[in-house]
Amino acid sequence: MRGIRRHDFVEHICELLAPLGAVRPRAMFGGHGIYVDEVFCAIVAHDTLYFKADDDNRADYEALGSGPFKPFADKPMVMSYYEVPAEVMDDRSTLVIWGRKALEAARRHNASKRRALRR
Repeated sequence: MRGIRRHDFVEHICELLAPLGAVRPRAMFGGHGIYVDEVFCAIVAHDTLYFKADDDNRADYEALGSGPFKPFADKPMVMSYYEVPAEVMDDRSTLVIWGRKALEAARRHNASKRRALRR
C-alpha cells in the first residue's frame, strides 16, 4: 500500500471491520494486533493484513494462494494467521465476511485454550 502511511492503513482496516463490533488496534512488535470486541483476530505487519485461520477457514486462504504469517524471515516458525488475498481486500463486503470467519476462529481458539486450562 504505497503512499499510505502505516498508521493510516491500520485505521482504514479498523474502519472496514467496524461492522463486526468494537474494533481497536494495538501496536505490537513493529506491527499491530487487531481486536474485535476484545478478541485478537488479525495482524497488520509490513502493510499486510492477516486474519486468524483454523481448520474451518484455512482452505479459503489456500484456495486463493495465501499463506501463513511468518514473523521472522530467518526462522521457519509460522502463525495461524493467513494473508488476506488482494481480491478480498478489494471488496468490502467480502472482507467483512472473511473478518467474521477470522473472529469465529479466534473465539474457537480462545475457548479451546480455556478448556485446556481447566483440565
